Amino acid sequence: MGSQDAPGGGGGGAKLSLASVGFAGPGAGAGGGGYKELLVMELPKDDGLDGAKVAEAIGVRLPDVAGAVKTILGRREVREFASGALAGAMSKAILAPLETIRTRMVVGVGSRHILGTFVEIIEQNGWQGLWAGNTINMLRIIPTQAVELATFECVKRSMAEAQEKWKEDGYPKIQLGNLKIELPLHFLSPVAIGGAAAGIAGTLACHPLEVIKDRLTVSREVYPTIRLAFSKTYQTEGIGGLYSGLCPTLIGMIPYSTCYFFMYDTIKTSYCRLHKKSSLSRPELLVIGALSGLTASTISFPLEVARKRLMVGTLKGKCPPNMIAALSEVIKEEGLLGLYRGWRASCLKVMPNSGITWMFYEAWKDILLADKDKQRA
Repeated sequence: MGSQDAPGGGGGGAKLSLASVGFAGPGAGAGGGGYKELLVMELPKDDGLDGAKVAEAIGVRLPDVAGAVKTILGRREVREFASGALAGAMSKAILAPLETIRTRMVVGVGSRHILGTFVEIIEQNGWQGLWAGNTINMLRIIPTQAVELATFECVKRSMAEAQEKWKEDGYPKIQLGNLKIELPLHFLSPVAIGGAAAGIAGTLACHPLEVIKDRLTVSREVYPTIRLAFSKTYQTEGIGGLYSGLCPTLIGMIPYSTCYFFMYDTIKTSYCRLHKKSSLSRPELLVIGALSGLTASTISFPLEVARKRLMVGTLKGKCPPNMIAALSEVIKEEGLLGLYRGWRASCLKVMPNSGITWMFYEAWKDILLADKDKQRA
């Protein structure tokens, strides 16, 4: 490599130099007559070396990390994910005592009444007992709500766009010999499909945290910490223990989640049309969210009872082998009304939780989503 001062550089004061890179040709001699120059470029001298200028001079682009992060954070899906996480965290922090009471009543621990369960918790564990398992509950609900709400919005949008495209290009068809059958996909509700997908995605992603949370709530003396609960469950039951009750959870979650999201979206849309509103106030969102949670919980509550029995059955030394067995056990011991044991406590928790979650979610969307994105929803 050879170098010389840039023209007009003026000796040591020059900031740039010419650099030439090449190889000696076949006839190269002492004088370098065969030197074949490949590249001539301007590079900063050592006293003014700048990595960015060097990269620009040789045609190399450094990765734009800041730009990539900005692009990712600017995506609608990411902002919906963040809105769901924040809404879930805020609602659970407020309603943790109701979750504790509900869980104890559903699995049959202690009193059959809300007030009795409340008093028992205070007597046994003090006021902090009302927040038993709340740390794991927060760790569970933040990703769960984020995944569920983001999945719902994304699948609902995608399904609606697909139906618009099918209207123009025709619906998908299946070939049976010489017979072509058009699939009646226009009957599918994007909201219902989005709700079902949300429930499945949230359950698969966060079910182990739900198991640990319930065990911390029901048997604090056996599982005093989150770390020990994970360790004991894995050592005694393996990975299957962390997913105990997954099948009834999915079976119960699909109708619950479908109804939950469908009711909320339908009631909200109908209410806006009836009152000719483009947006709703926070109290209105609170009430609509509460009604959605009440309806969905009532429909799927027997499956919720079976799911809880399976998830904490090992604590009592007897665990039903499957959901049908769990339901049969409840009916045999307590009759049909046993399938709705803890329903009032569940409603006491589900209604405000659902209302508050939707209220906070819409509020965070107002903050994080641009107006043009909201109009496309």
